[in-house]
Formats: sequence, structure tokens, C-alpha cells
Amino acid sequence: MADDPNRKLSSGDAKAAAIAWTLPFTLVVPMVVGGGAGFLLDRWLHTKPLFLLILGLAGLALGVRDVVKTAGMLDKK
Repeated sequence: MADDPNRKLSSGDAKAAAIAWTLPFTLVVPMVVGGGAGFLLDRWLHTKPLFLLILGLAGLALGVRDVVKTAGMLDKK
């Protein structure tokens, strides 16, 4: 019965599924934006991958923090 295509999702199930689909983007996008900004700074200042690594890791840390915060909110519900 779980494979029934006519089965309706409850509001809570749909909200949880939507949040689950956003979590990978929440993790990856800050890292890509930070790394991209670091790459541009490195090219502008003629440094090696210094700012790329620093801002990429800062973006990763922000992404992980947001994922953990969102997962904690889901766990409370």
C-alpha cells in the first residue's frame, strides 16, 4: 500500500520532505560562494590559494552550522 501513487502526503510529511531536499544546498552553496569569493580575491591580490581555502572553509563551517540547526528543529517537531 506504500507504493500507492494516489496516496496523499500529510502536511508534516511534505514539510519534512521539502526541508530534507534543501539541506544539501544549505551545505554546499555557502562553501561554493565562499570559495568563489576567495578565488577572486586570490586572483586580484596575486596570492596562491590562501583566501580560497580560508573562505571555502568558513563557508563549509556556516553550511554545517545551518544544517545542524535545521536538523535540530526537525528533531524537536
